[in-house]
Amino acid sequence: MPFQSFTPPRRILMGPGPTDISPRVLAALSRPTIGHLDPLFIQMMDELKSLLKYAFQTENDYTMAISAPGSAGMEACFVNLVEPGDKVIVCRNGVFGERMRENVLRSNGELITVDDPWGRAVTPEKLEAALKEHPDTKIVAFVHAETSTGAMSDAESLCRIAKQYGCLTIVDTVTSLGGIPVKVDEWQMDAVYSGSQKCLASVPGLSPVTFSAAAIEKIKQRGTPVQSWFLDQSLVMSYWAGNGKRAYHHTAPVNSLYALHEALVLLHDEGLENAWQRHRKQHDHLAQGLRALELDFIVPEAERLPQLNTIHIPDGVDDLTVRSFLLNEYNLEIGAGLGDFAGRAWRIGLLGYGARNENVSLCLKALEEALQQLG
Repeated sequence: MPFQSFTPPRRILMGPGPTDISPRVLAALSRPTIGHLDPLFIQMMDELKSLLKYAFQTENDYTMAISAPGSAGMEACFVNLVEPGDKVIVCRNGVFGERMRENVLRSNGELITVDDPWGRAVTPEKLEAALKEHPDTKIVAFVHAETSTGAMSDAESLCRIAKQYGCLTIVDTVTSLGGIPVKVDEWQMDAVYSGSQKCLASVPGLSPVTFSAAAIEKIKQRGTPVQSWFLDQSLVMSYWAGNGKRAYHHTAPVNSLYALHEALVLLHDEGLENAWQRHRKQHDHLAQGLRALELDFIVPEAERLPQLNTIHIPDGVDDLTVRSFLLNEYNLEIGAGLGDFAGRAWRIGLLGYGARNENVSLCLKALEEALQQLG
């Protein structure tokens, strides 16, 4: 049979990511491709670094975008900082905390796990107790915004405790960057990774990362090679160097970087604090409507992410039936529950460009209609 071009429908993306993308970002994606060592592209990379520093609120010189999704950003932090035998505490309260745990094991680190229930923030007192019990810990790792549950942990407090015990920190900000405060320098974060497709509202496939001077020093002083050639930051550093020169490492995803650059320009023009307030405002709009539908949040209000809302599925309501109705009747996507919450929760994303009044209003109307049809 003959093949035809793939033309997807225009969906409204209100799941956990990817999210709706601004027409300006989509237009940037379609600009002419130039070489990844072209002087003009190198100039754009330098601007991209500056824009990422603004988003992360850091002056870290080593701030860049890994040419792979957020999961690769996670792995880059672990394989570069964790040497065999290093003791690492992982705070686990959802799917992505578990992935951190897997990364420690695959890096041959000595793993200590601090658990909190799904749908709850990491408990700082539990971390401090673990550090007292294991004073030789080298690294503390935690998820700031747990995408699987919608729980927000107190990154500032967790980093402060880690520093009191002389530890480096690895922090997942995949769903938090651009949506809630992330202050890398002020909170003394060391290795921080994110994703392009959440609150930054660009296309999937890139992972912004930033490394503190202390993290870079540990990478430089390693006694063993990094187990991944592609993610070895000592090799990538020379490609993202800020001196106008680039040593070839890999062929960068040129057009995807155009898109991320444009998304970050939009964030810069809006202003970080304005973006944080917009996400909060749309969360409040959603919460008011959900209360009217007698739908409840899983995460307690004080620990709740405004940009990723996890909702109890009412008794007797089929998860897939409702999500299929929204998709087929309204071209609207919301997310299913993961792990412990599979079949028990919906995840409604208010991410970046998708955090708009019209999206929230449509989502509430569609949910109301779906629930009415189910009686």
